[in-house]
Amino acid sequence: MSLRTGTRKRKLNGRFAAFTAAASVTAMAATMVAAGGQSAYAAVGCRVDYAVTNQWGGGFGANVTITNLGDALSSWTLEWTFTAGQRVDQLWGGEFSQSGSTVTVRNTSWNGSLATGASTTPGFNGSWSGSNPAPTSFKLNGVACTGSTTGTSTSTSTSTTSRTTTTTTTTTSSNPGGGGDGSGPWPTDAGSVHQT
Repeated sequence: MSLRTGTRKRKLNGRFAAFTAAASVTAMAATMVAAGGQSAYAAVGCRVDYAVTNQWGGGFGANVTITNLGDALSSWTLEWTFTAGQRVDQLWGGEFSQSGSTVTVRNTSWNGSLATGASTTPGFNGSWSGSNPAPTSFKLNGVACTGSTTGTSTSTSTSTTSRTTTTTTTTTSSNPGGGGDGSGPWPTDAGSVHQT
């Protein structure tokens, strides 16, 4: 009985070793990643035309026309700073927030794409006290709108995953005194792992 138990342990140990080796090779193959860098060049540029359309005691209306002079955009954020404490009260053609004198306008779902040479015009009603000078500097997606384009180099990376195929072969041979099923007096497991 103890001889038979030893045979089964060796048989199971051989299969376990083959399984463990196959799992290890598969896990290592899944984690091998080669990364390479690639440069991309994007032209960035914009022009903003700020126009007060109406003004009354303490309030005003204005349009802000943004023209994209650079590469096409899939979304945009415009930022400017008022110099005399003006406030945006209501805006259309974008979503706005104001912190102190800095106004930030983000595209809506329907006007986020801005092709090269294309324009969009958010408008707003605001309030003022004392004076209402027009803002003099604007930023589109963090880049100053100067009316011309500049190049910006960005870096992107690509990933490649290597895959290794593992084949596990277990050979069982007949032995004298047994039926080839591991019931005989000698171990029948001759397992091996082959990597390709």
